[in-house]
Amino acid sequence: MTAHKPGDPTTLNRLYGRSKGKTLRKGQQELVDTLLPQIAVPEDGPITAERLFGHPAPLHFEIGFGGGEHLAERADMLPDHGFIGCEPFVNGVAQALTHVREKQLVNVRLQHGDALEVLSRVPNGALSFLYLLHPDPWPKARHAKRRMMNDGPVDLIAAKLKQGGEFRFGTDHPIYLRHALMVMRRHTDQFEWLVEGPQSWQNRPGGWPETRYEAKARRLGHEVWYFRFRRK
Repeated sequence: MTAHKPGDPTTLNRLYGRSKGKTLRKGQQELVDTLLPQIAVPEDGPITAERLFGHPAPLHFEIGFGGGEHLAERADMLPDHGFIGCEPFVNGVAQALTHVREKQLVNVRLQHGDALEVLSRVPNGALSFLYLLHPDPWPKARHAKRRMMNDGPVDLIAAKLKQGGEFRFGTDHPIYLRHALMVMRRHTDQFEWLVEGPQSWQNRPGGWPETRYEAKARRLGHEVWYFRFRRK
């Protein structure tokens, strides 16, 4: 049983890491300047399906969507669901906007910035799915508190997922893997691990699109692990 209050902002990480990389191409910058404001998450107030999409819908939330491949494919797969993605890296946001435009996705809202701030504004029990795929591992022990898989963020995730909602986590980094499982063992009162033997975490489940980071990990010969947790 966790000793701190779920969603208590004093227990949460801030997001660490770079926010800019290569200079955006002209077309990418135009998408950031024109399309992003049209589908951006509101800067304040509650984050609900009705407010974002104008009607009730199952809500999905992706923390750190990278280039947006997974987010876009899931949104295309489930057009009646609403998808919220947060990413601090502007180049990733630009790539995600390209997917949104090409697939003509009307069920996606994006945030260039801190996922935890947005997640804190989602009503408790409102999310059907939450995704944390290949987060920055911060492998040095002194940086462990910077990892998204820590007690504060996991408590917040638990609070925002509805009963029976699903938390999906993926990584190819063995240090992060061990850390994440250690953290999740402290949250068995909140989550049930959906596992049926090694194949459950060694093979990507159906309906789980590959991210570019996963593809890169496989090219480098890394093993990739997949985890699904159900909110109790």
